[in-house]
Amino acid sequence: MDLTDSQAVVSVVAALAILAGLAGVVLPGLPALPLCWGGVLVWAVFGDAGPGRWAVLAAATVVVAGGTVVKYAWPGRNLKRTGVPTSSLLAGGLLGLVGFFVIPVVGLVLGFVGGVWGAERLRLGSNHLAWPSTVQALKAAGLSMLVEFSAGVVVAALWVAGLLFA
Repeated sequence: MDLTDSQAVVSVVAALAILAGLAGVVLPGLPALPLCWGGVLVWAVFGDAGPGRWAVLAAATVVVAGGTVVKYAWPGRNLKRTGVPTSSLLAGGLLGLVGFFVIPVVGLVLGFVGGVWGAERLRLGSNHLAWPSTVQALKAAGLSMLVEFSAGVVVAALWVAGLLFA
């Protein structure tokens, strides 16, 4: 690749943004879907892929918007049905964020589990009642991550198809 070849540079920048977005599903601080969409946007605006690039950008926009809505709505509905309150999730999120910096990567999961369990233990008053709520919160977090990652992979596939066919 020649660095004076602007199309190659634009494609590499777009690919790096999409990869960073996919990594952002598990790394706090990286906005996963906005990074994936931003990579496609950079490619569509600065690339020379013809009119098909705008169709790819439009499709990526629909996928990102839909993925964002589903990412919050589906797990949230499941948690409401099981009775896990938002306050327990907030406690898990805050302790997960602290845990990420205290014990990199692993601390995120440990902090989230500890925060949800602690909040549920205080709310419900016993260990054996707090654990099922904690498991439901973990399932919801996993489902949210799966939805977000799937949407990111679809955006990446749309971009690759745009590279090959646009």
